[in-house]
Order: sequence, then structure tokens, then C-alpha cells
Amino acid sequence: MRDNVINLKVVLANGDVVKTGARARKSAAGYDLTRLIIGSEGTLGVITEVTLRLQKIPQYSVVAMCNFPSVKDAADVAIATMLSGIQVSRVELLDEVQVKAVNVANGKNLPEVPTLMFEFIGTEAYSREQTQIVQKIVSEHNGSDFVFAEEPEAKKELWKIRKEALWACFAMEPSFEAMITDVCIPLSHLAELISKSKQALDASSLVCTVIAHAGDGNFHTVILFDPKQEEQRQEAERLNHFMVHTALSMEGTCTGEHGVGTGKMKYLEEELGIENLRTMKRIKAALDPNNIMNPGKLIPPHVCF
Repeated sequence: MRDNVINLKVVLANGDVVKTGARARKSAAGYDLTRLIIGSEGTLGVITEVTLRLQKIPQYSVVAMCNFPSVKDAADVAIATMLSGIQVSRVELLDEVQVKAVNVANGKNLPEVPTLMFEFIGTEAYSREQTQIVQKIVSEHNGSDFVFAEEPEAKKELWKIRKEALWACFAMEPSFEAMITDVCIPLSHLAELISKSKQALDASSLVCTVIAHAGDGNFHTVILFDPKQEEQRQEAERLNHFMVHTALSMEGTCTGEHGVGTGKMKYLEEELGIENLRTMKRIKAALDPNNIMNPGKLIPPHVCF
């Protein structure tokens, strides 16, 4: 999302109204205040106006889906596809537990195995060419059941599987809560991290699903637990800690999309280093000396400068 933000209008703690940039497609003028504010999670000011970059609707698109015997095979194909230079619009990975949840929630009969979903965009000829190239990559990595759709309703039906994934999970445990992880790692480590995470998730007594934006190296696990059972909450926390620390050991991040808030503050020193956090604290103190902007968020309380 941040790559599509051109500039912002922000009200600072002292009441000043700041516009962070012009509408030019690129600029080397001054500090990048736009990115600073986007990453601040409301701790530096209140955003009152956003200028976004519009994206053209693709001339043509193809949606494809295929199955694999393991999540490693699926992740390997995602990596191979991205490294091939193909301009893939979306690559999504669902593990076998997530596919089972979709079946339970929507009365489908999908094969309950790790699944990849793709979207290819461009001209009609280019989209079909990309589809054929990826189909060949899939066949070289133990993939099967490669299907694709070009008609609008058929494409919508395929993407519905992914878009409703989170809510489908609750069909398996309607009274449970979900703890959702958000780690992101360099694409080259995706298969290794998902494989290690799956071993831990499968060994747990909790129901856990994997949903990955495989093209970005970003994946989520939905860990379902009974909020009335403290041991289940602790088990969910243990799994989350395991995945975060494993991602950090691979030069990844504790959060690719969801942000830090308060829940992930405890991981920031390991990920960013104390000097980074002290710099953030100095910026916070300069722009919000009275700590009135979203206090207690993002910067760990033990950080001093």
C-alpha cells in the first residue's frame, strides 16, 4: 500500500499542518516524510488527507490454481515463478488445513492439499503465455490439477476461495478466537520458513492454517484457540514466538503488513537494534514532546536516549 501513497496531509501534535510532498511521480527533495508518517502508526500525527497513485485496470487477466503434495513444493514454485521474471500480479498459498476450512465453510469438495493461486495480467496473449510458462514450472515441482479461468464469473469464484479464507477458519471452531501471525522474510527463505513453521503447527494440539502472499515472502498463520482456556492461549503465543524468532533469524520481519501496535513491540529490539529504536524515540520526542499521539504504541517503553 505504501508504494501507492504519493503524499499526505498531517496534523502534528503542536497543531501544525504539514503536507509531506508534491504530486510528482518521484522526488528527491528533502526528507521522505511520507514514508516516516506511514510507518509511525499514528504516533507522530493525525493523517487528514491522502493522495494515492491510481493503477490501471488490467486489459486482461487469467486466474490459475494448482495442488502440491507439500507446502515446500508449493513454496518452491512460488519462488521459481517470481525469480523467472514473469510479471505475476498475485501468488497466494493455502495449506491443506486452510483448504479443509474452505470446504467445511462453503460446502466445497476441493482436494485438501497445499494449493497455489495465481493471477496473470496484461494483454490476452501475454496473460495466456505467462499461464503456460507457470504451468510448466508447476509440472517440474510435483504440481498437479493445474486449472485456470478467463471468464469473469469463473475468476471471481476461484478468488473467493482466498478472499474468504479467514472467515472459513471459524467454520471449524465457531466459538474460538484467532491469533494471526504476519511474518515476512526474503523470498529465498520462504520454503524453509514455511516448512519449519508447518512442523511446529502440525505438532500442536491447536487448529492452525497457513495463508501466504507467497510472491512477497509474507505469510500468515491463523491459530485458533479457546479464549476460556489459558493453556490454549499460551500455546498460541508459543507458536507465534517461534515463527517470529525463526523469521528474524532469516533476516525477516515480525510484521509484513499488520503493524506493531503493542503486541509486537517486544520483537523490535531484536529486529531493528537499540540504536534504531533510540532514533525513533528522538523523532517521537521532537514531534510529540507531550506524548499525546497514540501513546504507548510502536516504541518499546524501555527505550531511552
